[in-house]
Amino acid sequence: MSDASNAKTFRWWNIALLGFTTVWGLNNVINNFANQGLAVVTSWILIMVLYFVPYTLMVGQLGSAFQEAGGGVSSWVKALSNNKLAYFAAWTYWVVHVPYLAQKPQIIMVSLSWLFKGNGSFIKTASPFIVQGASLIIFLLFVWLASKGTATLNNLGSIAGIAMFAMSMLFIILGVSAPFITHVQIATPNMTDIHTYIPKFDFQYFTTISMLVFAVGGSEKISPYVNKTKNASKEFPLGMIILAVMVAVSAILGSFAIGMIVNSNHIPADLMANGAYQAFQFLGNSFHVGNLFVWAFAITNTIASAAALAISIDAPLRMLLGDADKKYIPKGLLKKNKRGVAINGYKLTAILVSILIIVPALGINGMNDLYNWLLNLNSIVMPMRYLWVFLAYMMLCRQLDKFKSDYMFVKNKYVGFGFGLWAFFLTAFACVLGMVPKMNMATDPSSWWFQLALNIITPIALIALGLILPAIAKRTNNELDEI
Repeated sequence: MSDASNAKTFRWWNIALLGFTTVWGLNNVINNFANQGLAVVTSWILIMVLYFVPYTLMVGQLGSAFQEAGGGVSSWVKALSNNKLAYFAAWTYWVVHVPYLAQKPQIIMVSLSWLFKGNGSFIKTASPFIVQGASLIIFLLFVWLASKGTATLNNLGSIAGIAMFAMSMLFIILGVSAPFITHVQIATPNMTDIHTYIPKFDFQYFTTISMLVFAVGGSEKISPYVNKTKNASKEFPLGMIILAVMVAVSAILGSFAIGMIVNSNHIPADLMANGAYQAFQFLGNSFHVGNLFVWAFAITNTIASAAALAISIDAPLRMLLGDADKKYIPKGLLKKNKRGVAINGYKLTAILVSILIIVPALGINGMNDLYNWLLNLNSIVMPMRYLWVFLAYMMLCRQLDKFKSDYMFVKNKYVGFGFGLWAFFLTAFACVLGMVPKMNMATDPSSWWFQLALNIITPIALIALGLILPAIAKRTNNELDEI
């Protein structure tokens, strides 16, 4: 009998709830509504069936096959291929957090603006240079804080995560019920017409898929729990399917709620940045509680973003330096201070994020365009780490006789490989088309081309640096060994 820590005590409902709090949030609804309007309802259904369910079930099999790997994608790749490929997986997982870290200070400033000013004027009036200068100061402050330890922020982040989940549920309940309880006018016309929900499958539509993929990704974080699930072959996939249903229902009802508050045919340009606050302000006025919901969401979002900023400076770097073969990493990056922090790794993080904070302000006009661009850049870059999940699953399908799993997504290795290939292709397709700027080219051609250049150059530069480091390591590590 195994010890208590390995006991199979998780049930399908534990898996579903854990997964939901891990992968879902209100901003996923807001951001995709901003891109597609109410047609996003159909997109949510398609992305759940064609992508999210297979994705989570592949993760389940990988987690089951590598019970001792702790759920790390690079550990899966290492077991299935070689150390060099595993290094690139670990590098990708770390480096995609650079745009994520660059945007968190913006989110904190928008939250504080709503908390103290009670409106969204900040995103419309602030100078990009001032905002990015302040973003740089906030980011460097958090680099310093993270180097001192993140235990307190981690605990605050957990509390804020639960609060954010509660705010998301509150928004859906209030948003859907508001027209019936308070008799406010529904903003979007023809919400009972099926054609309102049918996307126009043109080029512009396909450039927005990356945001949907970005929204539903990250379920590999649940993989360590597959072997703690009672009757994993049945209850884990059931939990994942219930998770998909929960996410789909939240996404669809959340989109309905936004459609009742915001006209889907005339979406405000600042909806990604201010949409959640404007919606809570509308609901607060409708239910006669003033800005109570706005303040609650602003405080929650500030704490959650601050915790995520500090933790995401440290955790992905630890995964890179801990999982990857040391011969591919320059020894200088492994240097630690007295608190056990990889101080040179922090410096590399600070340099890359600082560049991504400063450079866009030189060519993107307006704080709102800057905010939207950085969010879209995240939707291009962050899914690059999901590619390694699907590559690992395809490699696993080719070696099923070698790696046994308590839970199998599909038993036929060719069918399984096909699912992995499909998810890999869809993710890559979404990332590439997501590079096309979402702004109207005619309104500001120079800014449009600048954004396109940054969208192409940024992921290439981040990947290229990962290719360069092993060459630097080969040279410098040997020189250090000889000294």
